[in-house]
Amino acid sequence: MREGTFRGFEVAMRDPGIALITLNQPERLNGMTQGLKRDLIETIAQAQMDDGVRVLVVTGGGRAFSAGDDITGRPRSGDGAEQLVPDIPAGHHNPIGTYEGLRWLSQPLNAAMRSLDKLTIAAINGVAIQTGFSLALACDFRIAAEGARMGSATLRFGLLPDEGGQFLVTQLIGVARAMDFFMRNRI
Repeated sequence: MREGTFRGFEVAMRDPGIALITLNQPERLNGMTQGLKRDLIETIAQAQMDDGVRVLVVTGGGRAFSAGDDITGRPRSGDGAEQLVPDIPAGHHNPIGTYEGLRWLSQPLNAAMRSLDKLTIAAINGVAIQTGFSLALACDFRIAAEGARMGSATLRFGLLPDEGGQFLVTQLIGVARAMDFFMRNRI
């Protein structure tokens, strides 16, 4: 598994067998661009193929795990981050196209995390909203700091759930509690 600084995150090997992914755009509350999601999917695939990796831990740098999608699509400038996968050409110039683009990459990211044959842990500090929340739910275990806040905002904007988090919440806490959580917009 490759270690280093990539678009919006860093990868480091810790104790033998523990790979740590740190979402590292604290000034953007670790919002996820399309490029970051594609590189995360590639990193998860590398972890799957590396026999030296037994546990994958995902956390956020700064005061957030991830506040969801960064629809600006702009990477941080001048940070020397490596790009693992080429960019997708721009083309989403309307709300429906933007929504489709977010969903198209968020679902495979969560599917990659859920299908990983290694133990996965989300170490949640601060907020985990929308795509960040779904990524945490896709992990085998979630460990949250005392002040952590998690939730989804799609219903607030009249959108359908996009990345599969609502399905995962229902699996984890049951239908009645999930309906209460989402209908009251709890975060």
